Amino acid sequence: MGNHLTEMAPTPSFLPHFQALHVVVIGLDSAGKTSLLYRLKFKEFVQSVPTKGFNTEKIRVALGGSRGITFQVWDVGGQEKLRPLWRSYTRRTDGLVFVVDAAEAERLEEAKVELHRISRASDNQGVPVLVLANKQDQPGALSSAEVEKRLAVRELAAATLTHVQACSAVDGVGLQPGLERLYEMILKRKKAARGSKKRR
Repeated sequence: MGNHLTEMAPTPSFLPHFQALHVVVIGLDSAGKTSLLYRLKFKEFVQSVPTKGFNTEKIRVALGGSRGITFQVWDVGGQEKLRPLWRSYTRRTDGLVFVVDAAEAERLEEAKVELHRISRASDNQGVPVLVLANKQDQPGALSSAEVEKRLAVRELAAATLTHVQACSAVDGVGLQPGLERLYEMILKRKKAARGSKKRR
């Protein structure tokens, strides 16, 4: 099984067509990270067990109809004892995807602490962050605006591009626009880095 995509259009010169973007998916345990990964990979909901280490999948995502991009996605376990290992996976990553259970409001403060800790790590400064407010299919799930407020996303470093997207691993709603925004943020950062090198 897998995603069927149309032929990829030419990519910018600084992003060779064969290069996969490295993306790390993190978040608290039971946020739905692995279910989101498999929803993207197989286009269906897969009930998963808690991740003890990591999962990785290469996912090709259609962008803008005829274009497509490949993401090498690392899904890392979110249990408290595993969180110190997140930095090992996020070094030199192109983008961070932070998943929260929007239906479990009582854990958002804990999620906020972890989000700010990982995004402010020296290796991750300036890395684009996509926050996925998962489980929108459940009653009482908070909106993306409320999740953004509770996680204090706007208080992350000024150089960090961010976007909060409501989504559901069950039906896949919100994942496509979320990934499109992540791709745009990654490209914007790469262009800025390329521009700064030219000025030196």
